[in-house]
Amino acid sequence: MGVVNVTPDSFSDGGQYLDASQAIKKALHMIRQGARILDIGGESTRPGAASVAPEEQILRVLPVIEGILAKEPHAIISIDTTSSIVAQKAISAGASIINDISGLTQDTDMPELARETRVGIVIMHMQGTPENMQHDPCYEDCVAEIREWLQARVNTVTAMGIDPASIAIDPGIGFGKKLAHNLEILHRLAHFTSIGAPILVGASRKRFIGTVGNVESPEDRLPGSLAALTCAVLQGASILRVHDVPESLQAARIAAAIREPARWENL
Repeated sequence: MGVVNVTPDSFSDGGQYLDASQAIKKALHMIRQGARILDIGGESTRPGAASVAPEEQILRVLPVIEGILAKEPHAIISIDTTSSIVAQKAISAGASIINDISGLTQDTDMPELARETRVGIVIMHMQGTPENMQHDPCYEDCVAEIREWLQARVNTVTAMGIDPASIAIDPGIGFGKKLAHNLEILHRLAHFTSIGAPILVGASRKRFIGTVGNVESPEDRLPGSLAALTCAVLQGASILRVHDVPESLQAARIAAAIREPARWENL
C-alpha cells in the first residue's frame, strides 16, 4: 500500500503532493514500482494534527482519485478518512477501500456506508485522537488490549451486516502508543492473526524508528522502516503501508519467502 498524502502537514511528505498533478504523478509512479493499493488522504493524522473539514478533504483528494483512475482504471484506491462524507465522495469517484484510523467509530454513518457500498475496510486501533493521542498513552498489556478492541470492532461491524471478508485490521503503530508499545506490537504481531482478518502494518518512517535508529529526518529512516516491515511480515502481516515502494516490496518478498520456505522447495 503506497502512501499519497494530499496534505500540507503530514509528518513525512507534507506539502510535497498538495498539488493534485504532483500527487497523481507520484501515485502512478508507485503503481509502476509495484504498489497494489494506493492510500489517498487529505487530512494529516500525525501527532498533534488538527482535524480538517470534510469539504476541504474532498477538494484535496477527489481530483487525485479521478486523475489516477483516468490513467489507471484498474488501480485499487483506499481513502484514508474518518468522515463518511469524504468516503462517500471517494467511493463515487472509484475508491474501493475505506481506511479509517478510528475503526469506524468517529462517524456513526461510516459502518452503514461500508455495508451499503460493499467496499473493503481497514479497522485501526487508536487511543485518543491525533490531537491528543501521544500525551500519555497507557496500557497494562498493549497487545492484549488492542487485540481485544479490534476483535470487538470486527464483531460489531459484522453484526451490522458488513462482510467479514472485506475487513482488514491495523494495530495502529504510532497512534496512541509509546516507543515500547510500538516495539511490543511488532514483537507480538502474530497474536492478532487469531482475529482471522488480514493484518495491515504502517510503520514506514515513523518516529519510533528515528528514536531507536538515532535518525532525525523521516526521509532517512528507510533502513529502519525495512527492518520493521520484515519483522511484521514474518509475524503474519499481509498489507504494508509504505512510502518507499520498490525497497519495501523487495524486503517483503524475501521476508514472505522466509516465512513460507516450502513454497520455494522445487525451485
